[in-house]
Amino acid sequence: MAKVLIVDDQLGVRRLLFETFREDQHEVEMAANGTDAVQLLKTFKPDLILMDMKMPGMNGLETLGKIRAIDRQVGVIMMTAYGDAQNMEQAKDLGILYYMSKPFDLFDLRKRVKEILQTS
Repeated sequence: MAKVLIVDDQLGVRRLLFETFREDQHEVEMAANGTDAVQLLKTFKPDLILMDMKMPGMNGLETLGKIRAIDRQVGVIMMTAYGDAQNMEQAKDLGILYYMSKPFDLFDLRKRVKEILQTS
């Protein structure tokens, strides 16, 4: 069982991913914004973070930068409906494992998460 942190400002997306990965027997926490995610990182210590790129306040890239300042090793999957090339490159430079476009296929996401957690 792995620890998965879901970071998304949309409640529906958070709940869907929370329920999905709980079904897969993972310990799951949710954060509605980057600030909450950084705080949870310190106490929850996730194995994998699924994070939205576009959030109010601190966006996904800013949050990822703060996460990397605390933990260089935690796996991150970045999700976005706004896949511009510059943001994707910045996210890759900060060490994301995978970049997923929204709307995403839940089966593909589950498969990707399973592969990542098995290899880490």
